[in-house]
Amino acid sequence: MRIIDSNGDQLGIMSSRQALELAAERQLDLVKIAPQAKPPVCRIMDYGKFKFEQSKKEKEARKNQKIVNIKEIRFSPTIEDHDLNVKAKNAQKFLQDGDKVKVTIRFRGREVDHVSFGEKALERFYDIIKDYCVVEKPAKLEGRNMIMILAPKQ
Repeated sequence: MRIIDSNGDQLGIMSSRQALELAAERQLDLVKIAPQAKPPVCRIMDYGKFKFEQSKKEKEARKNQKIVNIKEIRFSPTIEDHDLNVKAKNAQKFLQDGDKVKVTIRFRGREVDHVSFGEKALERFYDIIKDYCVVEKPAKLEGRNMIMILAPKQ
């Protein structure tokens, strides 16, 4: 097997017994890095320290991660302008906080026959908050609901 030192220097190809003796002599562990290689590659290192540093890096990566929530705003296709402005102001707050906004229009009863009213309401809604967002998923009718997803501008 090919042996690599703890500093990254190659020590050459030797038997597993010789490699284990060398690792024991340095009071370190012999870790197989690439078992599928010809010959297999092993490294002499402090395995406990390696695992500790690896978990530290993972914690740091998780700490810097931002979780994006999806907030939902619902209204009907016959919504009035003032109510639409209030909903848009709430959506604007969500977008400024870095969350995505799912805008849902519910069609009740025979309203589903007039999908164009819902599309117009979504267009009016988007015109109000277009400075703060981009359309991630355009308006689409799913059953009795029309859904559009907005993402914050970068």
